[in-house]
Amino acid sequence: MSIEKQLEKYASSLYGKTLKELTDAQVYTVLLSLVKELADEKPEITGKKKVYYFSAEFLIGKLMSNNLINLGIRKEVKDVLDKNGFSLAEIEEIENEPSLGNGGLGRLAACFLDSIATLNLPGDGVGLNYHLGLFKQEFKDNKQFETPNPWIDEHSWLNKTNKSYVVDYKDFSLKSELYDIDVLGYHGNKNKLHLFDIATVDPTIVHDGIAFDKENILKNLTLFLYPDDSDEDGKKLRLYQQYFMVSNGAQMILEDIKARKIPLDHLDEYVTIQINDTHPSLVIPELIRLLMAEGMLQKEAIAVVSRTCAYTNHTILAEALEKWPMHYLEEIVPHLIPIIEALDAVAFERSENPKTAIIDDNNLVHMASMDIHFGYSINGVAAIHTDILKHTELKDFYDLYPKKFNNKTNGITFRRWLLSCNEELTAFIDSLIGEGYKENADELEKLLDFVNDEKVLNSLLAIKKQKKEDLVSYIQSKEGITLDENAIFDVQIKRLHEYKRQQMNVLYIIHQYLEIKKGNYPAHPITCIFGAKAAPAYILAKDIIHTILCLSQLINNDPEVSKYLRVVMVENYNVTYAEKLIPASDFSEQISLASKEASGTGNMKMMLNGAVTIGTDDGANVEIHELVGNDNIYIFGADSDTVIAHYEKGDYHPRDILENDPAVKELVEFIISEDMLKIGDREALYRLHNDLWDKDWFMALLDVKDYIATKEKAIADFSDRQAWAKKMLVNIAKAGYFSSDRTIKQYNDDIWKLK
Repeated sequence: MSIEKQLEKYASSLYGKTLKELTDAQVYTVLLSLVKELADEKPEITGKKKVYYFSAEFLIGKLMSNNLINLGIRKEVKDVLDKNGFSLAEIEEIENEPSLGNGGLGRLAACFLDSIATLNLPGDGVGLNYHLGLFKQEFKDNKQFETPNPWIDEHSWLNKTNKSYVVDYKDFSLKSELYDIDVLGYHGNKNKLHLFDIATVDPTIVHDGIAFDKENILKNLTLFLYPDDSDEDGKKLRLYQQYFMVSNGAQMILEDIKARKIPLDHLDEYVTIQINDTHPSLVIPELIRLLMAEGMLQKEAIAVVSRTCAYTNHTILAEALEKWPMHYLEEIVPHLIPIIEALDAVAFERSENPKTAIIDDNNLVHMASMDIHFGYSINGVAAIHTDILKHTELKDFYDLYPKKFNNKTNGITFRRWLLSCNEELTAFIDSLIGEGYKENADELEKLLDFVNDEKVLNSLLAIKKQKKEDLVSYIQSKEGITLDENAIFDVQIKRLHEYKRQQMNVLYIIHQYLEIKKGNYPAHPITCIFGAKAAPAYILAKDIIHTILCLSQLINNDPEVSKYLRVVMVENYNVTYAEKLIPASDFSEQISLASKEASGTGNMKMMLNGAVTIGTDDGANVEIHELVGNDNIYIFGADSDTVIAHYEKGDYHPRDILENDPAVKELVEFIISEDMLKIGDREALYRLHNDLWDKDWFMALLDVKDYIATKEKAIADFSDRQAWAKKMLVNIAKAGYFSSDRTIKQYNDDIWKLK
């Protein structure tokens, strides 16, 4: 049956109408029903061994466009809808974005699931079904406010299964409900994303933004991703969540293994559990406990689990490596304590070094330490990140287990970050080099044949302008702000954190504002665009957002300045917004303090869409730099060795810079200038100002002058449009390395060994 006839069938059965008679919302439901039917018909990928990707986050984004592409029917559906008077783009906008992730960690997990299925590897995701997500960000009085972000409608991608498990806590037990989302491979078969939930979750307990009773586990367990952990109840709720995820996942795995009549002592020959960051680490003691309950001796269970679990480290920041107080575990999961103590004893037998202990002198249980001791593979996510782990942050572990450590540079799925969000560029690349790059991204290098083709370069510039015009319209509709597509779009979109240094970009904007006021105009008008959420309890991050919004108000309302400089912070940045911002970006801001960004993936997405990176030699920027060469990237700032040495010596003092450099001091003092205080909250502005004077832990002032100079050079270079188009083309051509298909192939070849 043709796609048109299938859509008409659903239009009739659901609404008793023809397709042409439906509303946009009804067409979306009809299309959702068809795609779910086609996905249901796809066979699940099978094999002797399967990987289970355990992650607190899966930032999967809207799925309609991606699924239509992977099913190979997007053009046919578009044509049918066009014929009946509907726009596929408008229909796709109706979909709620699943609130299952936050930042790069969750988006990476989503890309990985896509690539695992595309490479026809057996591999499922395991996570939680958060009803209200992280939060929906709203701006009022130039400040961030958090509200619930519900996404589950009567019609969604979730498929309720008949599977459930019982998870035991100290004082009660919870029965889970399992929902699955089909993960379609590109022109292939499917895997599953398994999301565990409880029937008693109750969104009505949320009040005053996102406040709720954190002690009422029966009603709150799967409400929010990363509930506010600024108090003990919030910390404990995170522990309840993490144990619920891993216990359900471990029980599901063992149920499948037993159904296949596989001896449990051969578990590792049939299963790999990939622990994505430290949130799922309790799967190690839980799986050991479950195997012991099946009659296995503890020593044997530890050995089996150690051959089954692998750990991905996503951070160099010590505070992000979770450590749980033993008394929390005693209160919530006391049945794990004897196992964790046994694991600590084994670790001590291997090394008496206190830095490698699982339970430290303060009775804190170190999740990463447990993962490293009792996982068979430990990987970083960019070359420089892995080197820093091996030689600095986790050196004691590397000395103990040198063969366990390996690097797997992150990647992105081109199906979403090119084919779905930039149809114009996709069609143009198709016309130049064919479609082979969609399955073998290395073929993008063929674009280098056109690096001196003036017609091709002009077409590339025209596509970029079109995507900028599309973004201008989108921002106008969403934010009520009118932008000029002829300005440089300078984009910094990522989680709001001091190490990502949005505050340094703020200082650049102040510099540019003051220069314009002095009559020194930039070589080309520039629009600085931010997208970021700050964790609800992260006060300084919220202060940075407040400062950006105040600057935006000040600059955009100044007719003298706004001709040359505009500032926009988009509200509620998410995957949907990213799909509009990334194709329109000219400058890709990747300005973390060297040694602090594990990888980054936004840098890869913007590179793929023809943006040029302004960044430090940090994370995957290092590999981008190596691939595109010095002429096609703008690198600045202290290198990682210099930064690490500053931390070791404790010799970085921002006050020394401010007292000896009037130009830098002028930028920082502007934060509390009369113009800013008229607009902003005095306490918030002073807090950021004082932090830059007294702490500046991520050394924005160390790099700010080099950053400003480098950005000025990029702005000047942008005016030579042909030369800039060459930079764009080289970046696109060299982006193939960053396909998540390549990353997953390396995971499989080196770690998972799936057939």
